[in-house]
This record gives sequence, C-alpha cells and structure tokens, in this order.
Amino acid sequence: MLKIDGHQHFWKYNPERDAWITDDLAVLRADYLPQQLEPLLKQFGFSGSVVVQSAQSQEENIFQLKNAVKHDFIKGVVGWVDLQSENIDEVLAALLPYEKLKGFRHILQGEADRALMLSAAFQRGIKALSNYGYTYDLLILPDQLAYATTLVAAHPNQAFVLDHIGKPLIKAQIIDDWAKDIKALAAHENVYCKVSGMVTEADLQHWKKDDFRPYLDVLFEAFGAGRLMFGSDWPVCLLAASHEEVFGVMDDYLSAFSKEEQSRFWGLNALDFYQLSI
Repeated sequence: MLKIDGHQHFWKYNPERDAWITDDLAVLRADYLPQQLEPLLKQFGFSGSVVVQSAQSQEENIFQLKNAVKHDFIKGVVGWVDLQSENIDEVLAALLPYEKLKGFRHILQGEADRALMLSAAFQRGIKALSNYGYTYDLLILPDQLAYATTLVAAHPNQAFVLDHIGKPLIKAQIIDDWAKDIKALAAHENVYCKVSGMVTEADLQHWKKDDFRPYLDVLFEAFGAGRLMFGSDWPVCLLAASHEEVFGVMDDYLSAFSKEEQSRFWGLNALDFYQLSI
C-alpha cells in the first residue's frame, strides 16, 4: 500500500525568524532536517512526504526546494508567495520550472484580519494559482472556517486542502460549531482535508486515541475517504507525540475501513491532490 506523509516541515532553527516557537514549544528550538525524518518514514513503510512551508519568504522556498532535490523521498513542496502581490502572475510563472513545487500556503491563522482570504487582492492571487495549476493549503482556525467556505465556493476550479482539520478545540472537547462548519466546507468537492495536527490541539501530555474519534467521525462523514489524507505534522507533533504515535492513531481508527478506503487515505489522495511523481 502506498503511503505518503502529506504534511511535515523542515527548518534550521533561527530565533528571529522562528519567533512563533515560544518557551512552551521549546522542543522545537532545534534543527529538523530530512535526514532525521527519512528513517521514521521508512520504518512504517512510507514512500515519501510533502514538506510544507513554515516561514513566509522566498528564502523558505529555496531552502525546501534544495532539500527536495537532494532527497528523493520529498515528493512535493508547499511553498509561500505573496498572493496579494500585483505581479503574482510573473512570480508564479518564474516558479513553474520547479517540478516538485506543488502549491502554496499563507499563515492565515495568524492574521489580524480574520477574513483576509476574502479580500480582492488575496482572491486575485488564488485565481492566479488555478491558472498555473498550483494547489492551496488552508491554514486557519475554527473562527475562519466560514470565510474559507465562501472562498472555496468562489473558486470552484482551484484545488484547496484544509490543514490540521481546521484546528478544533479537542482539549476542551468542543465540537458542535466546528462540525457544522466542516460539513459546509466539505460540501465543496474542490476541497480536501489533511488529518494532521490533532495531537497538538488535544491535551499535550494526557491525550488518548478516543479523544479524536468524534472529530474523525465528522471528517469521514463529511469528506469521505476519498478526500482525506494523512499528515504527521512532524516535527510539530513532537510537542505531544512521536511520528509513530501519530501514525498509530490513524492506523487504529482505520482498521475497520476497506482496503480501498485505507489506500485512498494513506497515499492515493495525496498523490492525486498534489499530482506527485512516485
């Protein structure tokens, strides 16, 4: 069975650039590089991964694309561009030769303007992505899910994927509003969802597999097995769990699913969404 880790990160720790790594996230104040992840992937039969930006700069794109050239297991890169740039078409056209660059992400969850994605400039950038065949990763919080639904409805030809299941309040076991908004978002078939980042939204020290089941039930009902993909969120997951433990949560949940459904979730959906070469 093909397995792809659809969401992970690499960085060389830089205190100024990585100011988001606060004292309570101290385990992340280190270098996390391809040679550290590759043996973990091999241990559990993963053929490769998709690395996602963690800094918003062209330098980040260069760093991740260099990693992807050196390490064949990196099958795709999700980078960053200023989608609000007036010359977005020129920027995207210049990046087309980089075959492993599959799409882009903006850290919308941290924006003061919670509806920034609906601005005219941002939507102009989203339209440009679809013109060039790039995907878009939605990194948002629950209060932004309704805005995301408006966005994806306005761009039916653009491929979107929701990161980290929209970061519901798993620790507090708050689910109702998130579930309603997830179902509305999933009604748009141009949207996929990464089952990633759950352990860091739960009780970091005392989470249990059962904590995630109600949220997973909503996701599989809303998106179906055909639009969900696995992501470890390594190394951010290390705040709460190892790569093995994150894998184990989903391996256990999917044990009752058909082989076809499992194949879609573990690899084929990421392969199709990002148009990966294996």
